[in-house]
Amino acid sequence: MKSALFRRVPADPPHLKVFHEGQSFKVALKRRPTAKRITLRVSNATGEVVLSIPERTDVGLAQKFADSHSQWIATRLAKVPERVPFEPGALVPLRGVPHRIVHWSTVRGVTQATKGGAGEPIIAVAGEAVHVARRVRDFLEAEARRDFTAAVKKHTAQLGQPAKRITVRDTKSRWGSCSANGALSFSWRLIMAPPFVLDYLAAHEVAHLRELNHSNRFWKLTYQLCPHTDEAEAWLKTYGSALHRIG
Repeated sequence: MKSALFRRVPADPPHLKVFHEGQSFKVALKRRPTAKRITLRVSNATGEVVLSIPERTDVGLAQKFADSHSQWIATRLAKVPERVPFEPGALVPLRGVPHRIVHWSTVRGVTQATKGGAGEPIIAVAGEAVHVARRVRDFLEAEARRDFTAAVKKHTAQLGQPAKRITVRDTKSRWGSCSANGALSFSWRLIMAPPFVLDYLAAHEVAHLRELNHSNRFWKLTYQLCPHTDEAEAWLKTYGSALHRIG
């Protein structure tokens, strides 16, 4: 008879199902070695429901905890803004200005921000309709890379310290980062925010080239590079999470 030491422990399911008033909700299950108690959160940015449990907590107990909070989950999810897909007719902000996505031609061409027939701002997309979403995202990423490159160049010139490289990604937990070797990374979604917000994030990460911390010296330098730091921080706190609901 095999020893109990060699019995395979069943893997945790990636998700739990919770039901409330005829609705079912998918709850991501995360086992955290450092967790002291069960915690439940709903991301206003992505709408994801995450249940974090300590290392030794039984999955059955986790399910009971989630079930007991079904009404809370339903209430929180009801407050999460609806997603805005990249599809014809959708309004998508570009540098803080709403632009309507228009599929203007089936012939392959360059995606561009321009004016519609009535003078309204549009993002004109060419090519097959099935590729509209990807072309809009590619366009926004390219615009973000261009704006961040210019902003970083401006702030590093003022700082007198260059960045090693600049990348744009679709990060969920932070808007930007600076590595120890001077590589800067930013969320492309900031191209949808007003320009002063993107400029602030560029200044914030450039300041990290000299102060890789959030000390008083860091914040003093950030304010020197970007006087509208407080305004940008307030905008991100109020509207930032909504950017993750677009696309």
